[in-house]
Amino acid sequence: MLVLIGPSGAGKSTLAARHFLPSQVLSSDALRAMVADDPNDQAATEAAFELLHAALGLRLAGNRMTVVDATNVDGWARERLLAATRRYGRRAVALILALPVEVCLERNARRDDRRLPAATIRRQHRAMLRSLDALPAEGFSRTVVLRTPRDVEELRIEAG
Repeated sequence: MLVLIGPSGAGKSTLAARHFLPSQVLSSDALRAMVADDPNDQAATEAAFELLHAALGLRLAGNRMTVVDATNVDGWARERLLAATRRYGRRAVALILALPVEVCLERNARRDDRRLPAATIRRQHRAMLRSLDALPAEGFSRTVVLRTPRDVEELRIEAG
C-alpha cells in the first residue's frame, strides 16, 4: 500500500494518475462523488471512507498494489490504514508531498471544481508538518518526502 500524505493542492491525485492505474487508486474525492454525486460533499465523507476501507481490505487480501489518495495528514487516519496492512501482512509506504503551503494555496485558487478555504489548507499543512518526524515510528516500511514541485515531477516509482 502506498499512502499519499499532503494537504489539498499538493498534487496527490495528479501524482497518482501519472504513476498508477485508475483501478489501483482509492481516492477519497472519487468515493465522495460515488456516494453523493459530488466530490466536495463533506457530509459524504464518512460513507466515502467506509467504502475506501472496505475496498482497501479486499485489495490487500488479494495482494494488489493500492494507493490511498486522501490528505492523510492526521495520525488517526493513517493508523486505520496501517492496521489493514498488518491484518493482511502487507507493507505500507508513506509518500509525503510536503510542498510549501503557498504552492498548495495557489493551486487551490486555480481550481474550478473543488476550491477549499485557505484556512483548511493551512490547517492540513500544519498537521502534515507535525507528522513528519513521527511517520517512521508509525509502522511504515519506508517514508519518502517530496518538498518541491520539481521533486514530484522527477519522482520515479519502481515496483517491488
